[in-house]
Amino acid sequence: MTLPSLPKLDRRRFLRAAGIGIALPSLESFGAANAAAPAKAQRLVCIGTYLGFHQSSFFPEETGKDYKPSTLLEPIVEHRNDFTVFSGLDHQAPNGHGAWNNFLCGQTPNSYSLDQIVADQIGQDSRFPSLELTAGKSSRTMSHTKQGVALPMILRPSVLYQKLFASPQDRARSEYLLRSGHSSLDAVLEDAKRLHSQVSSSDKEKLSEYFDSLREVEKRMTRQIKGVNDPVPETGYSMPDYDPVAPTLQLEAEALMYDLMALALETDSTKVLSLFIGGLGQVFTIEGETLKAGYHALSHHGNNPETIADLVKVETEHMRCFERFLSLLKTKTDSNGEPLLDSTIVLLGTGMGDASRHANSNLPTLVAGGGFQHGQHIAVDRSGKGRPLLGDLYLTLMQQLGLEEERFSNADRNLNQLFS
Repeated sequence: MTLPSLPKLDRRRFLRAAGIGIALPSLESFGAANAAAPAKAQRLVCIGTYLGFHQSSFFPEETGKDYKPSTLLEPIVEHRNDFTVFSGLDHQAPNGHGAWNNFLCGQTPNSYSLDQIVADQIGQDSRFPSLELTAGKSSRTMSHTKQGVALPMILRPSVLYQKLFASPQDRARSEYLLRSGHSSLDAVLEDAKRLHSQVSSSDKEKLSEYFDSLREVEKRMTRQIKGVNDPVPETGYSMPDYDPVAPTLQLEAEALMYDLMALALETDSTKVLSLFIGGLGQVFTIEGETLKAGYHALSHHGNNPETIADLVKVETEHMRCFERFLSLLKTKTDSNGEPLLDSTIVLLGTGMGDASRHANSNLPTLVAGGGFQHGQHIAVDRSGKGRPLLGDLYLTLMQQLGLEEERFSNADRNLNQLFS
């Protein structure tokens, strides 16, 4: 399916009849019915690859439902009716590695990210409003609060496991550390308030932003303290004896993180997860063969066929890990006995469209689960003046989660009609 440029649509005033869109007046009863309807999805998982995917190995050549799976879609082909592939979408953001976190932040890097917008609205009743994870080290960030504060990511699978399924002793220690930090935060706030009356107007504005950031941290710590004694679910999952955090063991760490993410969703420990898949100079050994160059060097392939072949081997391993995650979400069930994938939106994407050129356009994007009608490749016509943006897709994801969001970064429409 090839998608042309779209007019702005208001989902609350749009009636679909025989494939024709009919605009409606604002109806009180119609709005009330919408408000009462439960959200079709209850959870969001965002997965971002730092070095992106080789575009021609990711995007199918055909559009619509009858596309032939590309090389990188082959590992997940058995789930093809559970996901949709998008090509041609981006945020019209700056180029370069430094702007990578446009992935979840939109046109302006380091701004309020998709996962945190969702966490602030649906994540507050969970033990953890959101969890930020990484497989592989990087200096980049992925998740940002409303104030633009970058959230730290958990690198070690053992730390995530202990956080999710802590022993009484670990929980007591966590409570002590949280309360100690809370006391320190109180002191910082008092000092900042005293300083507020002694500075210029412009400095007062900066301090106000600082106050907002501190209050956000305070809220998060307060929620953690309140939940520290909540019942901890039991799991029979066995962790390895060591953390695979060495750069060359990134793929092993990635597989572990996916397992733990599925457990976190199954136990309803959180409703919002993000996983950053890093990429630096590590040289991987795949199926007994050591590749000719480091991961980052492979991404700068310069269209060399041999280099691309090795890069695609790494990216294929990412997709195999992702396939296991989708399989887990289809076999694990929620409190209603339904497969987790049916009510969990899984976004796989990147802020880097072509790492070889440092271009942040035409971002490889895939959406799985979440109650959508899937099974196709949707290609956006990039030549259109008012072409859809990746942020328009994000609006659809948020609305599927029950959020009344009408704007994300530079996007102010949605792509709801594509999933109907």
